[in-house]
Amino acid sequence: MKVLHIDAEKHWRGGQQQAVYLYEGMLKSDYKCGFVCCPGSQLQQYFEKKRLPYHCLMFRGESDIISAFNLARLCRRYSYNILQLHSSHSLSWGLWAKFFYPSLKLVATRRVDFPIGKNPLSAFKYKNRAVNKIVAVSDNIRKVLISCGVPSEKVVVIYSGIDLHKFDTVQVPKDFRQTWNIPEKSIIVGTVAAFAGHKDYPNFLKSASMAVKENPNLFFITVGGGDLLSEMKNIAQELGLQGHIAFTGFQKEVGHFLKAFDIFVLASYLEGLGTSVLEAMSIGLPVVGTKAGGITEMIISGENGLLVPPQNPSELSKAILYLAQNPLLREEYGKKALESVQNFDKERMIAKYLELYKSL
Repeated sequence: MKVLHIDAEKHWRGGQQQAVYLYEGMLKSDYKCGFVCCPGSQLQQYFEKKRLPYHCLMFRGESDIISAFNLARLCRRYSYNILQLHSSHSLSWGLWAKFFYPSLKLVATRRVDFPIGKNPLSAFKYKNRAVNKIVAVSDNIRKVLISCGVPSEKVVVIYSGIDLHKFDTVQVPKDFRQTWNIPEKSIIVGTVAAFAGHKDYPNFLKSASMAVKENPNLFFITVGGGDLLSEMKNIAQELGLQGHIAFTGFQKEVGHFLKAFDIFVLASYLEGLGTSVLEAMSIGLPVVGTKAGGITEMIISGENGLLVPPQNPSELSKAILYLAQNPLLREEYGKKALESVQNFDKERMIAKYLELYKSL
């Protein structure tokens, strides 16, 4: 068994962190494995910084047959026999590589709960017999895949995992509130999410505006970057959130933000799983989430957090206000969150993937 991990993306988000956790776990346990990333990607920067072995190949798109041939040649040279494909683009790359090297086993990971696109290419990728297994990072994603025509026996659920001790030694800087212009006694409500459509920042901002009108002692922080950041800043201004919100942009280190929060919110209307929720839970934060995708598989409403309908700013605002007014309940939910997040340890995730590879 010799596994080659493939991630064709240039950015660094939750999926890239999961891929790295798996790769590093396999290296630590002396499994034979490698990683292919694209030149100039944030993954390449990470591997260089950590001095981890990797291969760098250019991938120019879904129909880049030359890159696929180079990938197949790499697999032959180093005797890789399983390709772990960490994204949709990576799956395209792997399928073309298998055309040139048919003995490869393909494992694709699906991290989003969008239905498979109706275009022929998407159907070709996910319903292709050449794909041996598809890993869904939540049971909700498994159901979506099956509803789109993927055979149920091909889909296996392996929850994303986190480093439960990642933030153990992280401390909030003494000048944190001063840096982000946060009033001294404000209750901080934060989110960590890319500015992408399905994260539904308009929902977050509208609920923030409603909550601030009821409780001016609230302050909101967004941690993340993306194409919609500028537009969301304009919406926040239109909603009158000046003095009650900070946009930090993309941050490599989110630990001190999470530790500064009093309440964590994820307002998505679609969500594969949401590892930012898990990281918030790992430091004992109470979470307000939407009943979207895999969020319901992490949060039990009324036990370790609160769940509200998606795309409903009024209900989201009410939940935020409820927790803001009940510090003892925030503490109780935080303790329960610490207990339940143990089920999402990255070591458990790594072990499940290894079982899957061995079965192939």
